[in-house]
Amino acid sequence: MEYDVIVVGAGPAGYHAAIRASQLGLKTACIDAWTDDAGKPLPGGTCLNVGCIPSKTLLDISHKYASAQEEYASLGITVGKVEIDIEKMQQRKADVVSQLTQGVSGLLKANKVEFVSGRATVTSPTEVSVCLPGGESMQLKAEALILAPGSSPIRIPPCPIDDELIVDSTGALSFDQVPKRLGIIGAGVIGLELGSVWQRLGAEVVILEALPDFLPAVDAQVAKETLKLFKKQGLDIRLGARVTGAEVKGKKTKQVSVSYEQDSDASVEVFDRLVVAVGRAPATDGLLADGCGVARTERGEIIVDENCHTGIGSVFAVGDAVRGPMLAHKGMEEGVMVAELIAGKKPQVNYDLVPGVIYTHPEVAWVGANEQDLIEAGTDYGVGVFPLAASGRAIASSEKDGMVKVLTEQSTDRVVGVHVVGAHASELIAQAVIAMEFGASAEDIGLTMFAHPT
Repeated sequence: MEYDVIVVGAGPAGYHAAIRASQLGLKTACIDAWTDDAGKPLPGGTCLNVGCIPSKTLLDISHKYASAQEEYASLGITVGKVEIDIEKMQQRKADVVSQLTQGVSGLLKANKVEFVSGRATVTSPTEVSVCLPGGESMQLKAEALILAPGSSPIRIPPCPIDDELIVDSTGALSFDQVPKRLGIIGAGVIGLELGSVWQRLGAEVVILEALPDFLPAVDAQVAKETLKLFKKQGLDIRLGARVTGAEVKGKKTKQVSVSYEQDSDASVEVFDRLVVAVGRAPATDGLLADGCGVARTERGEIIVDENCHTGIGSVFAVGDAVRGPMLAHKGMEEGVMVAELIAGKKPQVNYDLVPGVIYTHPEVAWVGANEQDLIEAGTDYGVGVFPLAASGRAIASSEKDGMVKVLTEQSTDRVVGVHVVGAHASELIAQAVIAMEFGASAEDIGLTMFAHPT
């Protein structure tokens, strides 16, 4: 079959690309391999099926549970004994995911995108071979290809995944009971979010991070405040802890023994479950047939230019499979940009304004430069910091932990970075993105009328 555009992958980057291409009048097919146990297609990729959406569902449930246990009494609310039903919690997660996968299917259909369930291999700049669920194959052709295969959890030799006691981030979303003691390798976004979920539900959580600095991509002042708040909540975060091995031990009661080095000292910890959350890698193995011409880096990234073009024919790649942060919203923007480029338009993505968010409580969000960046660049800059403890709304809502930090270019007063730790940081950062997109100065923001007491 022949198309104008074939999109490989139906995650956020892929389905946005497919929908936009079809909206622009291009005959479009979207190929994706995600299915449930019964073989039903599950468009939405990692984000919807085993990433952003299920994790946010569990974060929401666990936060409400912890609030009912720890805060309600001080507010004059009596609810009696609070208990968590893990089976119902997991069913709620599954229901949310199901609702949204059906929504993506509906969007693809409504926008006349032909969906193909199967595993794709690019055989030439214009051809894709699809292995269908039944084992048979079909060949598709298109004038342009958009590759959006997504990513998968990184595995490390010292910690072999057994999908039972030693799991990756996918497995950590599906525990059927709260571990008494949970070990997590990696204090990045995924490790912190998963650690927060299970700590709120009653687990003792120890996070082992090999790097000496906490959240090195985040502004140092904000990272320091965030670390203090997480430790106050009960997360045991150990920096500079390099894991050297993990082994399942015991007969009747099995546990995971984890060896690690910290400050030149060797230590061992024993956990009921261990989560390996050391990042993700592009899911490009098996995607590109020999001779198709598309190049990858050693870690599997598809090599592209600023327009996500691979340099081969009309083959583009977007999302987690290419350079830059592995974020759904970044992939969405790239998908739309590439679809519009293929249709002859001239769009662009502003990579300087891709917001980052950690959906813990408090949340952490940032966009633009941090103070370390400005110092290294030799930029003359200004700093404004506001503690949420001075906000009437934050105090009234019992959410006074955190701060907002704004960085400006001294010569122009233009805002070049905003960093937030606190409740609703994920929503607050959107205002900063809009302001910075239009080149706002600190004075512009100061003159803007915001509703009180926000």
